[in-house]
Amino acid sequence: MIRRRQIQVFSLSFLDCICCGFGAIILLFVITMGSQTTAMQELREKLQRLLQSQLTTLAQFKSRREELNAQQVRATEMTKQVQQQDTLKALLAQMEAQIRLQEAGRKNLVVEIDELKRDIAARQQKKEIELPVEPTPLGLPADATHVAFVIDSSGSMRDPATERIWEMVMKKFDEVLDSYPKVEGVQFLDADGRYIFRGEAEDQWLPDSPEVRNNIKESLRRYSIHSNSNPVPGIMRALRRLNDPEKPDMKMMIFILGDEFTGTADTVLRRLDELNPPDEAGKRRVVINAVGFPTAIKLGFDMSNTGVKFANLMREVTFQHGGAFIALQDVELYDEEPSRRR
Repeated sequence: MIRRRQIQVFSLSFLDCICCGFGAIILLFVITMGSQTTAMQELREKLQRLLQSQLTTLAQFKSRREELNAQQVRATEMTKQVQQQDTLKALLAQMEAQIRLQEAGRKNLVVEIDELKRDIAARQQKKEIELPVEPTPLGLPADATHVAFVIDSSGSMRDPATERIWEMVMKKFDEVLDSYPKVEGVQFLDADGRYIFRGEAEDQWLPDSPEVRNNIKESLRRYSIHSNSNPVPGIMRALRRLNDPEKPDMKMMIFILGDEFTGTADTVLRRLDELNPPDEAGKRRVVINAVGFPTAIKLGFDMSNTGVKFANLMREVTFQHGGAFIALQDVELYDEEPSRRR
């Protein structure tokens, strides 16, 4: 019988093979790890390059943003400068306009001064012709559709005892107004151009009616505003504001009730001729009449020759403008009823 040798599974040779196999695996692993380390190094370097590029781009963006901010600041400053320049230009234009206005005012003042110098020179060289204050036989024109009154309400036209308009003035006013029983419009101004009938629209004709006439008579009787002793402003306003050239059928008439004039006749006549010029036939659109009261002369007021000057002016004005001048020479100053003088 053959004796068989017993075989051992885990022998020394087997261990050698196992160790070699493990060594080969470790070697492969080491080799593989080396290649991965190289790849990771390359990848890391690539990432560093990308990061550096991004940082560079970011730095450029920051630099660009700073430039834009600086440009925006400069643009804002330039806008402010432009606005300041516009403001300065507007102020300069305003100052130039004011200078032009002042220059125009200075020229007008020079013209007025020259005119006053000429008037003074004319008065020094030539006295006004003094006409006697006598009643005139001329009657009042009756053809009128609109009648305006310019009434001197200065101190010489008032009763010192009552400070109201002289009763003789009221009577003459009633007579003149009653001589035109029916017209389309009436209006009443003082010598300074103020409307006597309060509460009505200015620069408009009042409708003619008994109520309006009664109201205006009462308003005139109680009128407390003292005007200057110069009816010219009232005449000028009546011609400028009440005369309507767009109404060819209007026949306007002005009545002046006064006793004094303190200006220069030549200047007044020239201005009235401009406001109420004659047509080709020599006829003027507005007829001007006047009633003169001798209060300044009769009462001996220390007013130089203002009463005579008024008479001289009204004679010439009414003659040139187709009207009549009635100069009252002797009237009773104290003919009021006692009840009205209280």
